[in-house]
Amino acid sequence: MGGGLESGQVQSRIRRAGRAALDLLFPPLCIACRAQVAEPGALCATCWQSIQFLDGPMCDCCGLPFEFDPGGETLCAGCHARPPAYDKARAVMRYDEHSRGPILALKHGDRLDLTPGFTRWLDRGGRALLDEADVILPVPLHPTRLWARRYNQSAELARALARLTGKRCDFLCLTRARATPSQGAMRSAKARRRNMLGAFRVPRHRADAVAGRIVLLIDDVMTTGATAEACARALKRAGATKVFVLALARSLALNSSV
Repeated sequence: MGGGLESGQVQSRIRRAGRAALDLLFPPLCIACRAQVAEPGALCATCWQSIQFLDGPMCDCCGLPFEFDPGGETLCAGCHARPPAYDKARAVMRYDEHSRGPILALKHGDRLDLTPGFTRWLDRGGRALLDEADVILPVPLHPTRLWARRYNQSAELARALARLTGKRCDFLCLTRARATPSQGAMRSAKARRRNMLGAFRVPRHRADAVAGRIVLLIDDVMTTGATAEACARALKRAGATKVFVLALARSLALNSSV
């Protein structure tokens, strides 16, 4: 019909009207301090300035931030001394007193409404890894912990990221083979690695989902990389050609309570 609106335009206008109505009834709030902001899943100007985004010079392998740019594809001392099983790891921001609240709210506080905003940050911060990846996987929880928590925050981020990017996401090809004590209770990197030994596996009937593929592993917080290391070893045993890790935040303090 001449002069008429196409169905897509009508639906877009309806969505915008619905969004405006919701914003009027429930104004979007900053994910950190709860001050009013322009759109859901955003930070206010003050909180944005306090977040330390990890977009400067860093180790080309594990993503550990450097204080100055050494130039080239430089590795940190740890990756030189003990190359990790994963090929590259990146994190969006530093895990500290400014980012801790929103991340723990997602992890333990049923704040799944934070997922869309965090997903957009993962998309921007991990674009180089996403472009290469064939499949997205979350770091899995053991069934007993999943039952107690009711959801896996890493799986929610992976699901939303796959939807945003059009990448395939698989929730079944990497499983937690045994329950492990919280990594936050471990006082050393060696203890964390020992805690993760044999913790993950790829079921034999799911190996085809990763064999010959580049896998992007999604986690919420990365500290020593012990969890990512254990996952990568399991994935490469199943035939993955490369394993990338993309975390929402990176803790630079070993005794972080995450």
